[in-house]
Amino acid sequence: MTAAPSAPLAFRLPAEWEPHAATWLAWPKNREDWPGKFHPIGWVYGEITRKLARYETVRVIVDDAAQEAKARRMLEKVDANLRNVRFHHIPTDRGWTRDMLPAFTVDAARAKARAVCFGFTGWAKYPNHLRDAQVARAVARELGLESSAPELGGRRVVLEGGGIDCNGQGAMLTTEECFLDPITQTRNPGMNAAQYEAVFREHLGVTQTIWLDRGIAGDDTHGHVDDLCRFVARDKVLLCRENDPADANYRILEENRERLEGVRLEDGSRLEVVPLPMPEPLSFDGVRVPASYANFYIANGTVLVPTFNDPQDRTALGIIAECFPDRAVTGIHAVDLVWGFGTLHCLTHEQPAAGKHK
Repeated sequence: MTAAPSAPLAFRLPAEWEPHAATWLAWPKNREDWPGKFHPIGWVYGEITRKLARYETVRVIVDDAAQEAKARRMLEKVDANLRNVRFHHIPTDRGWTRDMLPAFTVDAARAKARAVCFGFTGWAKYPNHLRDAQVARAVARELGLESSAPELGGRRVVLEGGGIDCNGQGAMLTTEECFLDPITQTRNPGMNAAQYEAVFREHLGVTQTIWLDRGIAGDDTHGHVDDLCRFVARDKVLLCRENDPADANYRILEENRERLEGVRLEDGSRLEVVPLPMPEPLSFDGVRVPASYANFYIANGTVLVPTFNDPQDRTALGIIAECFPDRAVTGIHAVDLVWGFGTLHCLTHEQPAAGKHK
């Protein structure tokens, strides 16, 4: 964990609970993301959109008019408020907007937003990412935003939204496994922690980077932080806890808890760490999937939380509800969704409210 000297920064990455102009989704299309379970996924997207459209605009990425018509039919069936839904024709390979859209930053007065378009390489694992890699810039053009593409040593810096989580006031969570592993799913070969922190500061307004160790079992992104630890206030995080010492996640999560217990924010205050339970291990076709309540999404008037037909569902919803008393905290059934190795936070991306926008 490193804290850089504080200084006024022109633009910063807001916290997810700050006001949104919209939420972005990309309508599901790739059957290989949910092999054998693709059919119910459209219904889950319909439910996500229905819940969000009560509180804010939902911007839905589709390939073309045919896919838009298909999405509209589903949203009509679930009685979503289509007056709050906008469609954008942008070709994609898959649908994980958290990782392929820009990081939207705002200035101090929230009078202006910018799009920081990091590189995307399919989590340094999947080859079908070339269209997804163009989505960030396409979205910036759709919104008429100024954009930047961070580089280091002449190479575009690769960064996925699920690999970071910010409190909007300079502090950010990430993991060493995701960005510093030199062998497995290496995003930026040769890039060290100090270089990452310099990029975070310059482009995201991050002055304190909190490095956790590893992500949870079953996560094919190799360590995304949004499956294990999330800011819910400036000085408060929810950290997943596994109570079974025999489970693969037990030691991982205990090591991360030990790291967080020693964190002090830049003003010297202690970071409050609240335990969030884990559901029972969930597998499909012999493969463990990253089922986690930490993959919740915070919208303007609601928080959507993945649920897994598990006894811990109610406990997790209660803990998250205590953190957001001014929002409706709602469970979304995610047993089918998580077979794609991600759930609600992975599929959504907030666009902060700032000044005028298209």
